[in-house]
Amino acid sequence: MPTIANIEVEGHVEWAGFIADKPVFALADGTVVVAEGGEKRFSLHEGMTAAVSALDRKSLITGGEDGAIAQIRDDGTVENLREATGKWVDCLAAGPAGAVAAGSGKAVTVFLPDGKKREIAAERTVEGLAFAPKGMRLALARYKGVELVWINTQSPPQFLEWKGAHISVGFSPDGRYVVTSMQENALHGWRLADSRHMRMTGYPAKVRSMSWSAKGNWLASSGAPAAIVWPFSGKDGPMGKAPKELGAIGQIMVSEVAFHPVEEVLAIGYHNGMILAVLLGDGREAVLRQGGTGAITSLGWDRSGRRIAFGSEEGEAGIIDIAG
Repeated sequence: MPTIANIEVEGHVEWAGFIADKPVFALADGTVVVAEGGEKRFSLHEGMTAAVSALDRKSLITGGEDGAIAQIRDDGTVENLREATGKWVDCLAAGPAGAVAAGSGKAVTVFLPDGKKREIAAERTVEGLAFAPKGMRLALARYKGVELVWINTQSPPQFLEWKGAHISVGFSPDGRYVVTSMQENALHGWRLADSRHMRMTGYPAKVRSMSWSAKGNWLASSGAPAAIVWPFSGKDGPMGKAPKELGAIGQIMVSEVAFHPVEEVLAIGYHNGMILAVLLGDGREAVLRQGGTGAITSLGWDRSGRRIAFGSEEGEAGIIDIAG
């Protein structure tokens, strides 16, 4: 049976996960809590607006309302990648070899592994950022589409156009697809080989959370009273295929989704604080948490896939050991 170790935090949990297998929680008030051998708290911002783990999972990058960007490492040391600018950090992305991208309005700053920076001026406000799984290529989600920028060259960006506002973006693990969530209740994707469009519609609410399976065969999403999971195993992605609908519990909306790091198992968080694990193959379900007082805002597995950290909008947080 799963066991839960609750962690005392206060306020909205922006990010929950593991840094070097230490449970870490980033809070909207600017605090980072490391729950290992007794809780350690770090005050990094007056207000936190974004947080993302480095690709090697040995550090957490955070952005604040004042424009400052900090990086807290697994040994507890904190580095300020950027001091306060007065401009809210809208989005963050972690890239290869420790690269970090931060968006504030129409401006994107990329902090490179050699200590240099590259500034990118977008035509519209940047709502989401994502690095490609290979190569130093960055996707910028904005109104009317996605800009794809090669960081180490001055080549003009490639533009993937689709009408409407795109509010987040991600690459498939194999780098073949780019998918955005939109201001309208939909996802939109492109196959990069030929820029073919992929429309994923029918959601009753905005999609706030997306997660790819480890091998990239599935893309899970929130925005409905079930996790909507699109197939991406064929050459045409989800086109002409119906998604799986997993973990439906009446009309309770799904708020967060997170795929297991190895297996095709999906953790689903709900607006009532419940957390469920579902096996894609046969749809078997296991309740990991019965519920709480607030919507789940973040879910993060450890490397082994045995533990999952969670946080809610009401300051509930904890670590679930799925093996008990």
